[in-house]
Amino acid sequence: MSNLNLAIQFFLQLAVILTVCRLVGLLAARVGQPQVVAEMIAGVMLGPSLFGALAPEAQQWLFPWDPKQSLRDTSCYLFPASQLGLALFMFVVGTEFRTDGIRQHLRASVAVSVAGMATPFALGALLAAWLYEHTALFPPATSRFEAMLFLGASMCITAFPMLARIIRYKNLQGTLMGTVAIGAGAIDDATAWILLAVVLASFDDNPAQALYNAGGALGFVAVAFGVVRPLLAGLAPRLVVNGELSESGLVVCLTLMALGAWFTDLIHLHAVFGAFVMGTVMPRGVITRDLAARIGPLTIALLLPLFFTYSGLNTRIGLINTPQLWAVSLAVLVAAIAGKWLACTLAARASGLPAREAMGIGILMNARGLMELIIINIGLSRGIITPDLFATLVLMAIVTTLMASPIFERLVGSRPAPAASL
Repeated sequence: MSNLNLAIQFFLQLAVILTVCRLVGLLAARVGQPQVVAEMIAGVMLGPSLFGALAPEAQQWLFPWDPKQSLRDTSCYLFPASQLGLALFMFVVGTEFRTDGIRQHLRASVAVSVAGMATPFALGALLAAWLYEHTALFPPATSRFEAMLFLGASMCITAFPMLARIIRYKNLQGTLMGTVAIGAGAIDDATAWILLAVVLASFDDNPAQALYNAGGALGFVAVAFGVVRPLLAGLAPRLVVNGELSESGLVVCLTLMALGAWFTDLIHLHAVFGAFVMGTVMPRGVITRDLAARIGPLTIALLLPLFFTYSGLNTRIGLINTPQLWAVSLAVLVAAIAGKWLACTLAARASGLPAREAMGIGILMNARGLMELIIINIGLSRGIITPDLFATLVLMAIVTTLMASPIFERLVGSRPAPAASL
C-alpha cells in the first residue's frame, strides 16, 4: 500500500476510532465510568472480538493486517501515532506530578508499592508455573523462569497513566489518597519495567542486557534531575513571554520530551517513562500550567484513544472458548484482585493511614489498564505469551479497571482528606 493510501486510510481509521470512543464514553458516563475505561472497551470492540466477528470483511478493510503475524501491521500510521499519544500523556502527567507530596508521604507510598508488587508477583509466578506445566499458554521458546517472571510482572503492575486519569477524574489531586497512590503507582511501574527488561534479556539469552537497562534508567533519572532540571530552571525566564509559555519554550519542552522518550525506548524501558521523567523536571508554575493546557486536551481526546484501539486489534476474546481457558481467566482475575487490592489496603493501613483512605488506595492501585496493555503487547510481539493468554490478560486489565470507579464510589465516597492530614 502506498504512503498516500496509508494516509487516507489512517484518517478514516481516526474518524471511526474517535466516534466509537465517544459514543461508548457517553454510555460509560451514565454508569459512573471515566472516559478512559470507555476507550479500553471501544478498542476491544473495534478489533476481531466484536467488529471482526460481526463484519470480518469490513473490519479487515478498515484495519488490514497480515494473518501470518500475531500483531497488526505496524507499517501504518496507527502504531506510531498511538505511541506519540502515550508519550505526550505521560509527559503531561509528569508536569502535574507533585514530588514534594511524594517526599512527604514517601514511607506510605513505598510500603503500598512493595506490598502491592510482592503479593501479586508471587501469585502470578506460582500461577505461571502451573500453567507452564499443564497448558500451552506459553510458547515452547519461553522457559519456565521467563513465564513466571513475565506473568508475575504483568500481575503486579499498576496502570500509572490510568491511575493518573482516574485521580484527575475524581478530583483527588493533592489529597492524601491521591498522593500516596500516585507515588506507589510510579514505583510499581518502574520496578515492573525492570522486571520486564530481565525477561527480555533472558529471552534474548543476554543477561547483561538487564543490567544495561537498569543502569541506563538510573543514569537517565540522574541526568534529568541533576543536569536538565537546573538548566531549565535557569532558562525558565526566557521561555516565558508576557506571563505565558512562548512558542519557542513549547518547542524546547517538547524536544526534551521526545529525547527522553527516545532514550528510554532505546534502553528497552519504553518511551512513556522517559516522557514522564522529563515532565517531572519541567519548571513549576507558568510553564507546567501552559504545557498541560496546550498539550493535554488534544492528547487525551485525539491521540490516546489510538493506543487502546491498537491493543484491541490484537485482542481476540473469542480465543477464550473452553471451560479450561475460562477457569484460567477467573484464576488470573482472582489472583490479580487479591494480590493488589487487599495487599495495598493492608499496607496503607499499617503505614498509619485512616481506613477509608487505605481502602481507596487499594481500589485505585488495582486498576491496571494502560500499562498492562503495554507490557502484554510487548510479551505477545516478542513471542513470550500466546494470543490465548494475551486475551486472558486483556480481560483482566479491563475488569480490574472497570471495577475501580463504582467500587470506589460505593466504599469510599467522594470527600477525600487533604494530603497534609498525614
